[in-house]
Amino acid sequence: MNRLTILGTNSALPTSKRFSSAQVLEIFERHFLIDCAEGTQMRLRQANLSFSKIQAIFITHLHSDHFLGIFGLLSTFSMLGRKHVLSLYIPPALAEILTSHLAHYLVGELGFELRFHPLPHEDFAEIYSDKKLSVHAIRLNHRIETWGFLFREKERINVCKSAIAKYHLSLEEIIAVKNGEDLYRADGEMIPNTALRAKQKPLLSYAYISDTAFFPHIAPYIHGVKLLYHEATFLHAMLPRAEETYHTTARQAGEFARMAQAERLLIGHFSARYSSTEELEREAREFFANTTAVDDLQVYEL
Repeated sequence: MNRLTILGTNSALPTSKRFSSAQVLEIFERHFLIDCAEGTQMRLRQANLSFSKIQAIFITHLHSDHFLGIFGLLSTFSMLGRKHVLSLYIPPALAEILTSHLAHYLVGELGFELRFHPLPHEDFAEIYSDKKLSVHAIRLNHRIETWGFLFREKERINVCKSAIAKYHLSLEEIIAVKNGEDLYRADGEMIPNTALRAKQKPLLSYAYISDTAFFPHIAPYIHGVKLLYHEATFLHAMLPRAEETYHTTARQAGEFARMAQAERLLIGHFSARYSSTEELEREAREFFANTTAVDDLQVYEL
């Protein structure tokens, strides 16, 4: 099952109903925690998500409402007997902070290996890759260094059975087609790779964009993404405040989703001043109809 579980939807100030930023992305049996605000452990339990299945943590930036929960979570992992490696894709300074914290405050040994992967300075760079999935970091426009993340299923080329029969393809030729190569026959005929491929279902993709000022520059990096999460901290009536704090309004989130030609938009990272998110959702929908304002503990299928 490929799904996204929202653990926290508020910005800096959590409330009794809405915690700050954290999500779990389950994709191709991989379990990734994205941001880790205070209270993430509680939300993981309330969502019935397994602590032991989390393979990697992705942290966008070093404002406390995005990473403060990681200290307790690492300790809990250790107390639960975790043995397997935990990969951390984090702002460079966080590795030093975590190392210092663990050295001074952890009782005993951690019990498992931490692998630090500092986020890159490039605007758009691959930070994770396996047979099925790639993850890219995207530099955002916030008050401090901040990154978003794009999770994208890799294209897998399967050869059409009818093409195998029609062209009497050898095993060597089938492998070449799967590798994306055009086919050249002994008589000089060239058969394009696209004519030999089996039709493929749409690829899964998810982009997490929080926190940032309105930043159309990055729309091409996530063009056509199936599911987009974008911060919408304020209503557009508070645009001066949004610009001052390098955040985005709900209207701007809708405009960005339209620019990126996303399939679906989720908005979150709401200011605590809003007791209801209905108006934020309505404002974003004026510019991108397929918009949902998220709530804590909601689950979305990819």
